[in-house]
Amino acid sequence: MTLHNNQYLLSNGVDPLLLAEKYGCPLYVYDAAIIKRQYERMVNAFDVPQLRINYACKALSNISVLKYLHQMGACLDTVSIQEAMLGLKAGFQPHEITYTPNCVSLEEMEAAVELGVNINIDNISMLEQFGHHYPHIPVCIRINPHIMAGGNAKISVGHIDSKFGISIYQMPHVLKVVQATGIRIAGVHMHTGSDILDPEVFLNGAEVLFKIAHQFPNLDYLDLGGGFKVPYQEGAAATNMEDLGPRITKRFQQFCKEYGKELALVFEPGKFLVSEAGILLVKVNVIKTTPSTMFAGVDSGLNHLIRPMLYDAYHHIVNISNPTGTPRVYNVVGYICETDTFGANRKIAEIKEGDILAIKNAGAYGMSMASNYNARFRPAEVLVHEGKDYLIRQRETMEDILRNQIEVDVMQTALV
Repeated sequence: MTLHNNQYLLSNGVDPLLLAEKYGCPLYVYDAAIIKRQYERMVNAFDVPQLRINYACKALSNISVLKYLHQMGACLDTVSIQEAMLGLKAGFQPHEITYTPNCVSLEEMEAAVELGVNINIDNISMLEQFGHHYPHIPVCIRINPHIMAGGNAKISVGHIDSKFGISIYQMPHVLKVVQATGIRIAGVHMHTGSDILDPEVFLNGAEVLFKIAHQFPNLDYLDLGGGFKVPYQEGAAATNMEDLGPRITKRFQQFCKEYGKELALVFEPGKFLVSEAGILLVKVNVIKTTPSTMFAGVDSGLNHLIRPMLYDAYHHIVNISNPTGTPRVYNVVGYICETDTFGANRKIAEIKEGDILAIKNAGAYGMSMASNYNARFRPAEVLVHEGKDYLIRQRETMEDILRNQIEVDVMQTALV
């Protein structure tokens, strides 16, 4: 969403104010043109014979978005059996889906076997169990490279104390399990964290992965994960994909020559593909002043976009009802009954009650992490494509809140 002639517009001139009027607020809106732009940036950045982009669908798992990415050629990265099932429902073939769970039971792994998806294992205990029961099924292993990376400690997953992956220092144990069970390792995977800016982090991680890969003679692919940084603030730095791509490509091609086989190169971007495509439209319920602060209270909250409260994440906020108004300083807050701040001390064009604000970079980990906290309804979702808007999720109702609840009058039952 950009400012044109003093009016905020989405791709192909779609007016977000009209979407707010048509569908109501709060409302998630996704711009398909930006998803396509980001996907094509990745595809064009890496010059390798076999490139596979596995969209990390935990970022945004709406089935219409999954269908759109699949039609462009993306494969899918899933972290639960339910996400794998969503992928199949969206039209992905089992071989196009990678299942990378953490701390799940053997029963869930067996369910993934039944689905026929690619399986990625991130601990030795599960590798041993799986290898004992399913030695004929090739798997990928997720390693922990012991690299501290990411924009926040909660999203840094490759350091030594992380619960994710098998430590690089445990490779001798892994090799013993492989030898004992006869299981084939088809891929090696790592993921160090999210919001990574420095290309050297990826290059250093790649070197670790290449070293590990030489210990497995029958690999088909290497998965370098994701975590590419997107710009949350106006003018903020982001991962330079056009710089990173050629550097990774050169080193990967060199590795394949050393390895003696042309492997597939896999990435699993989530936020990079959908974050900038999404906005959350909210309506201002109240302007409230205290001796030191002016609050703009909106009809949404951490139940719809938890990232600011969970990660201290910055999301740029603009007043699309009054783009050219005199800037004033606000705390934009939600309607949840606890501290619930979208942005503090923000300079925003003057806000009045009834105005529509747009919270940017809401495409990733917004709706997918939304809840019914305070018994609030989750928002509707709209996908904008080539100038047209499509409702891709209805706003919840009270029936949705009550759907799986079972009403029991325990006092009356006790009397009977």
